[in-house]
Amino acid sequence: MLTLTAVTSSPTLLPECQTQRRRFAISAAAADKFPSFLPKQMEEIKDPFARKLATRIERLPVNVSFSEQSIMSSCVKPLIQSKQNPVVLLHGFDSSCLEWRYTFPLLEEAGLETWAVDILGWGFSNLERVQSCDVESKREHFYQLWKSYIKTPMTLVGPSLGAAVAIDFAVNHPEAVENLVLIDASVYAEGTGNLAKLPRAAAYAGVSILKSYPLRLYTTYLVFKGVQFNTSLDWTNIGRLHCLYPWWDDTTVSFMISGGYNVTRQIDQVKQKTLIIWGENDPIISNKLAVRLHCELPDAIIRQIPDCGHLPHVEKPDSVARLMLEFMQNYSQKKAQFVPT
Repeated sequence: MLTLTAVTSSPTLLPECQTQRRRFAISAAAADKFPSFLPKQMEEIKDPFARKLATRIERLPVNVSFSEQSIMSSCVKPLIQSKQNPVVLLHGFDSSCLEWRYTFPLLEEAGLETWAVDILGWGFSNLERVQSCDVESKREHFYQLWKSYIKTPMTLVGPSLGAAVAIDFAVNHPEAVENLVLIDASVYAEGTGNLAKLPRAAAYAGVSILKSYPLRLYTTYLVFKGVQFNTSLDWTNIGRLHCLYPWWDDTTVSFMISGGYNVTRQIDQVKQKTLIIWGENDPIISNKLAVRLHCELPDAIIRQIPDCGHLPHVEKPDSVARLMLEFMQNYSQKKAQFVPT
């Protein structure tokens, strides 16, 4: 009988994590200079970790077949280079790289070469001239970004719907992915379902509701239990920043009517070693699906984080960082055993 291994100990691989987080917050309290392309509402964000990470967001030109001009693509680049495979952090549905505001600095301080990349159609890229944001476009865009800038096999990390993005990418471009980390993976939905059949007018009406503040605040309340109201307000503002761009409606409708991600049949094609991380109290996706995913992936281990919901990298960043570090260290050690001397 398969059981989920719970993470109950405090992080041992991350020295003085709480001290580091306080130091990060103090340094972020100084005057932050945000990139000019971020929405002006970024100035209103109170979370010091979000503010600090936002100062490092860049736009890199990425050439793709479906656009005559380069797409200025948003990401956070690493400050260091490592002998280990780079870690590339994706985000969940309709989100941005700011989702990693708490875990990113922990991974970086631990010495990992860490990227946070915005998936095409979401985040802070310039999508004014982009017509297509379907699965194929998202995959090609990410591949071209990897080919142009990352250039080496990576540990690819996908939370929630980002796990579907990661699986789809790993199966189609195995040369780019050394191993996978899937966090509370949303990989069993049949794409966008009936939403793909909506008339365009109805689809645009639906996405206008999707970005509305009341719905976003309610979603934050559902996902993060026990969070103070003022924090919920700030996290809601962080989560909808990218929705304030004029092209957000078009790119979201494009993804919706395309059918979205349906990767169920790709799961058993994943060849990479995979770490599955799951929040024990995820109110969005049952941990029964974590067990199913573990059974269907050819080479996977699974770890559960107690007292944690759908986004462990936001709620329990120390635990997520420790699990990722242990996974990568163990993988590197086993790989080294098979390298001829």
